[in-house]
Formats: sequence, C-alpha cells, structure tokens
Amino acid sequence: MPTHKTTQEPPIDLPMGFNAWLLDCAPVPGCATCQAEWRSLQAAEGAGGFGQAAKHAMKSRDHSGSHR
Repeated sequence: MPTHKTTQEPPIDLPMGFNAWLLDCAPVPGCATCQAEWRSLQAAEGAGGFGQAAKHAMKSRDHSGSHR
C-alpha cells in the first residue's frame, strides 16, 4: 500500500499593515448585528485567530452596507 507524503508551505509574512487593513471596520452605533460582529472580531483577534477575525471583519463590512 503506497504512503503519501505531504509537505506544508511555510507561512507567508504579509506586508506591514496588511493585517490592520484586513481587520479595518467599525460597528455602526446602535446596531446589534454590527456590535456582535465587532465583539466576535475582537475575541478572535485576541485569541490569535486572525483568519476568523478577518471573516468577522468581512461580515461586518458586508452588513454595514445595509446602513447606507
């Protein structure tokens, strides 16, 4: 039975400030959805879950379009 070897590429270092740009969003005051996504973003970022934090930032930005 053949065995498969896999290798993982080393992590990519993003340019300085790129993480801040990805997470750049602000909750709309008084909106429960915006506030919930912001809290989730902050919790994920604090726990070192950058990917999850970026997903919450994207959801927040997508949702904030409904406030325009």
